[in-house]
Amino acid sequence: MLDAFTAAQILAVLLAAFGSAFVRGLTGFGMAILLVPILALALSPVHAVLLTNFLSVFIGLSEIRRLLRNAERSAWIIIALVAVTTPVGLYVLTLTTPAVARVVIAFIALSAFAAILLPRRGAMSHHPATTGGVGILSGLMTGYAGMPGPPVVPYYVGRDIPRETAKASMLLIFTCASTTGLASGAAIGVLDGTLAVLAALLFPAVLLGNWLGDKASGRIADRTWRICVGVVLGAAAVAALVKALG
Repeated sequence: MLDAFTAAQILAVLLAAFGSAFVRGLTGFGMAILLVPILALALSPVHAVLLTNFLSVFIGLSEIRRLLRNAERSAWIIIALVAVTTPVGLYVLTLTTPAVARVVIAFIALSAFAAILLPRRGAMSHHPATTGGVGILSGLMTGYAGMPGPPVVPYYVGRDIPRETAKASMLLIFTCASTTGLASGAAIGVLDGTLAVLAALLFPAVLLGNWLGDKASGRIADRTWRICVGVVLGAAAVAALVKALG
């Protein structure tokens, strides 16, 4: 599988890993949204998703204590639902065509961007039905596209809660979602051990990018941070739409 990459593609993937990890450290999400499409240029969609899951687990484990300490309790409800629905999403991915997958991903990305533009809500938790819906949709997106973020980001960023609480909650969910994605891939027989080797090679770039992004996040105002979140979601939505229409 490593032979599928040319020297130029390896450089592009390294830069993409670094850049997407920087965005993750800055905003609390975005690595999968940015990285999966680039990996899919040299790998199958399933392998691109699973490789991104490996990287998400690696970086999540490196900061797990902080995530556990600062995450909101609602994150655990979403994580439980993600664990149940991720295998369904991954199985559906193996059955559908790339064209259909692109349309679904574009729709979800556009919906998330629209949700982030809504007025910020209070700090109180959402209705249990909303939390449940976010968990189910996030699990399906984790399996289908390796992107649990579009349903989760508006849920946390759209509320008036501390930035660190929002980031830790999102990143804890993403780490657990990626773990479930890998387990699902192994269960249905599509997990290639070479992906773990490739992820290990990319991890230093991810670790550095995430560290720099997190440092930058601590130096900007809350309003600027939320604008960065909106820009990343908007860019992802536009890219997904262009790819779907193309």
